[in-house]
Order: sequence, then C-alpha cells, then structure tokens
Amino acid sequence: MANQAETRLAEDAYNRILAHIMSGKLAAGTVIQEKVLVEELGLSRTPMRDALLILEGEGLLVRESRRVVRVLSMDLSHYVENLAIRRLLECEAAALAVGRIPEDSLDRMKAEIETLMSNHEARKPAGREAVRRIDEELHRTIAEAAGNRQLAEIVAGLRRKTHIFDLKNMPERFLETCREHLAIIEALRPDSEPDAARQAMYRHINAIRESIVRRLLQN
Repeated sequence: MANQAETRLAEDAYNRILAHIMSGKLAAGTVIQEKVLVEELGLSRTPMRDALLILEGEGLLVRESRRVVRVLSMDLSHYVENLAIRRLLECEAAALAVGRIPEDSLDRMKAEIETLMSNHEARKPAGREAVRRIDEELHRTIAEAAGNRQLAEIVAGLRRKTHIFDLKNMPERFLETCREHLAIIEALRPDSEPDAARQAMYRHINAIRESIVRRLLQN
C-alpha cells in the first residue's frame, strides 16, 4: 500500500510539473529549483524528485551537472530533426488509423474546428488553450488508433518537445492549420484510402516546419 501511495504522489507531481512545462510557466531553459517547486506545488521532496527523474528520462529536462537541471531548450536544427521523425511516424499512424476512429468522434472534432474558424472570422478568436486542446486531441487520437502503444508513446514525447519549442503563438497559421486538420479528419473516414491520410498528415507537418523555419529566418 505504501508503494502505491508513493507512486500516486510521484504521478501527481509529474503531471503538475509537466503542466507547468507545457504551459510555459516553466519556460525552455529554466533552471529547476526544487525548493521553489516544493513550496509552490505543495509537494514533498521525494515524489517531486521522482517526477523530475521521469521528466529527465523523457528528455523534457536536461541535466547539466549534479545540481543543475534545466527545462529542455531546442535549437532550430533539433526542432527540424524532431519534426522529421514526427513526419515519419505520424504519417504512418494516420494511414493505420483510417477507419479505426468512430465517426462520431471525427464529426465532433470537425464541428469544433469549424466553430473555431467561424469565431475567428467573426473576430472572436478562440483562446490559445482551446486551439491547443483540439490539436492535441486529434493527433493523440490518431496515434492511439494506429494500434501500436509504443508508437503512440513516442509520438506523444516528440509532440511535447515541439510544443516547448513552439510556445509562441502563430496567428498567421491559425486558419491554415484548421484546414489541414479538417483534411486529415476527412482522410480518416472508413471509405478513405490509407495513402490519403498519410499525405494529409505529411502536408500538415511539412507546413508547420516551413512556417517555423520561415519565421525564425526572418528574425
């Protein structure tokens, strides 16, 4: 029972620290200060240290010395490499997921995206979290529907790293991203061909890469 309680505490600490990283509250390059996290999150040191070790193992934290651990900070080359791996895996996942996602789930995600687009065009833009949520749901659903748990776990880890790199908003990509997501959803229908889903995902990830590279080269 004690071990189960310790595991739950470590999982809770992991989820809470991860949420801070994904939201940008613990920004890329930030040095992790254990004492501050303990006080801020109301954690005890043991589960927090266990959680930090898990995040380090996932590559979201990087150890520089025995005492210094930072939130991952990716440069452009690492980001592009990450996207290249995502493109390989997520395109294949999309092909495998065709016909495996319930139509009502696809319809619901489609409706949510179309609502976001309508609100955007009516000058009622959605909050960043709403946009991120549907993006995360779609990509996670595809990876899980592919039927390979290890693939889904790897994709989730890669997406977290690109999320850390890409925390700044890119409003010029909003409608384009929505259209790409709608194309992916239609390509996942039971009457679709796996290669159509593969190509829809390929175009989406390629467009992300090109927009990020273009923006960074302009700065």
